[in-house]
Amino acid sequence: MPDTYVLVHGAWHTGAEIEAVADVMREAGHTVLCPTVAGNRPGDDRATTGLAQAIDSIVGFIEEKNLSDVRLAGHSYGGMVISGVADRIAARLKRLVYINAFVPLDGESLNDMVPPHYVAMFDAIAGAGNNAVNLPFEIWRDAFINDADMLTAQAAYAKLNPHPYATFTDKIKLSQPLAALALGKSYVNCQQDIALPHSMPWHPRLSERLGLFRLVECPGSHEMFFSNPQRLAQAILEAGRD
Repeated sequence: MPDTYVLVHGAWHTGAEIEAVADVMREAGHTVLCPTVAGNRPGDDRATTGLAQAIDSIVGFIEEKNLSDVRLAGHSYGGMVISGVADRIAARLKRLVYINAFVPLDGESLNDMVPPHYVAMFDAIAGAGNNAVNLPFEIWRDAFINDADMLTAQAAYAKLNPHPYATFTDKIKLSQPLAALALGKSYVNCQQDIALPHSMPWHPRLSERLGLFRLVECPGSHEMFFSNPQRLAQAILEAGRD
């Protein structure tokens, strides 16, 4: 039975970079939409866009298209966004799917969930870059897309865009814990993902905050949207189905 998915990209990306995964899912008969979050669109002000505006943009996208029974998936930073969206319009959603994504508590920022050396690096880059952050290629290559060859890593890196740092430092406001939401929840864990160190893992450290959830695991890095879209699409569909 065909389902409706909205895929929310991570930091430094736009919806265009996740279309390869969406195409595989569409071939399986599903409706898949890939909006670009506020702050990552051409012309957006990276210096001032915050987490609330990012969340608002996806709430607005779903409401304007009058979508219902949505399987809402978020990758990495996109987990912050879909958490805020679910808190606002849970009635329009069927299931949340976190793809190696942040799962926040009320009053928590993305920076609260990453190692201190990342925060120090981001602070320095944002301070020199009008409150926007870029990811150094060396970190991208070894920690984010370690399952790809160099040409794939370089081509993917060239598509990234500066990210509004306030979305990392803003504290999310949730009316209730995500575990209390009356929605299906799933977590996709890509097993070779070391964008966060395995001493501070995505799963189970963050996934268990969902309460009851479905776990889907697959081999791959943080950036399977580039390195293995076919396999990642399969994992998302396993996570999203009834």
